[in-house]
Amino acid sequence: MQRRTTLLGGLAYLALPTLALAKPSASSATGAADRWPRHTPVPGGIARLSLGAAPQRPVVRAGEVPVLVLGDAIEWTALVGIALAASPGSAQITVQQPSAALRTLSYDIEPKQYPEQQLKVAPRTVDLAPEDLARHERERAHQRKIMATFSEPWPQNLQMQAPTPGRRSSSFGLRRVFNGQPRAPHSGMDIAAATGTPVLAPLPGRVIDVGDYFFNGETVWLDHGGGLLSMVCHLSRVDVQVGEKLTTGQRLGAVGATGRATGPHLHWGVMLNRAMVDPALFLS
Repeated sequence: MQRRTTLLGGLAYLALPTLALAKPSASSATGAADRWPRHTPVPGGIARLSLGAAPQRPVVRAGEVPVLVLGDAIEWTALVGIALAASPGSAQITVQQPSAALRTLSYDIEPKQYPEQQLKVAPRTVDLAPEDLARHERERAHQRKIMATFSEPWPQNLQMQAPTPGRRSSSFGLRRVFNGQPRAPHSGMDIAAATGTPVLAPLPGRVIDVGDYFFNGETVWLDHGGGLLSMVCHLSRVDVQVGEKLTTGQRLGAVGATGRATGPHLHWGVMLNRAMVDPALFLS
């Protein structure tokens, strides 16, 4: 039987010799109101790691994937998105500064148990027909290219605005089991809202993809810079085009139930260094 495969796969970190243990950024420890996302080093979370002082912005990578670095010459901070599929334990990033040797920082990923939901549904809603599976595979190849986006300038304020008002109907990381068959964990936040409710940009960003996808329906991807992306899915309408630059709170579409949705709601996903992370970490 064909099973639904996850659209957004986790990336494994490259194991490197450990030269130092990274400490959480001082800003993450203070809990200052202007410091988002919150330091939460768990699968699906974000590690804020202090890189110390340097005259120029260091180049940081998790394996081969570039990592967002913010700050100034007094202190630089790496913001590392941790894939939901990551195992608890030690992980590494590499740090390259001008006129300095490549160094490796190690940090710990802490365990986190997400809720699990057992569901009984009609078999046809679980197993894909061959033509649907083929469509999904084509779409997934296209989306991988979108998810590899890494651009400048880097974002300045990472406190996001929820893209639509409403009740959180499904949280990030929820593991669903359909008819005894485990599915990929929920890679975003679902917000219950009526069809037609405006959907707004959570941060300033550039529209990098608009499409109608088998699972996600009408979808918009935004690039916020430095490998920080967001996506909104199941839209009833899209009001933007690829290449448009949006400000925080600018309308980009409306809530709907397109794609594989059982009712009107917004699926909101946030990606950092190609790992889907919990959008709640960016909200006050």
